[in-house]
Amino acid sequence: MSENTDARPIIVGVDGSPPSIDALRKAAQLADALDAPIEAITAWQFPMMYNASFALESWSPEEDATATLADAIDAAFPSGPPERLTRSIAAGPAAGALVARSDGAEMLVLGSRGRGGFAGMLLGSVSAACAQHARCPVLIMHGPGQRTSSTVTG
Repeated sequence: MSENTDARPIIVGVDGSPPSIDALRKAAQLADALDAPIEAITAWQFPMMYNASFALESWSPEEDATATLADAIDAAFPSGPPERLTRSIAAGPAAGALVARSDGAEMLVLGSRGRGGFAGMLLGSVSAACAQHARCPVLIMHGPGQRTSSTVTG
């Protein structure tokens, strides 16, 4: 396909969970079909509560987010990432970063559940917030044993 430099990107929320790795793969398929670029985003923030004796100088959540994103891309694309994939690290809550980036996007793709929360729930807090507030269509990828993927239009 020819490179469409005016194409709106497919945005992918990545937290390193298996559903987010599936979301990366699906976004690559969609991007190829739509001749669109892909932007993989991992958000980070400092924990709301922490032990004051914990040495924050030795830990960088931004570096952890960068490593998480790199590892997820390597897992999703063992032969190498798609040519038009870019990586972004966003400071702040994941849902807010993804909803903000959805403005001007072709589609937002993310896993149904991340690493936290309650395992029995169909959607995690980030995927639920994005489905409600994104400014583009949202594709939510469910993991094995969950319902099939669903698309929510914005």
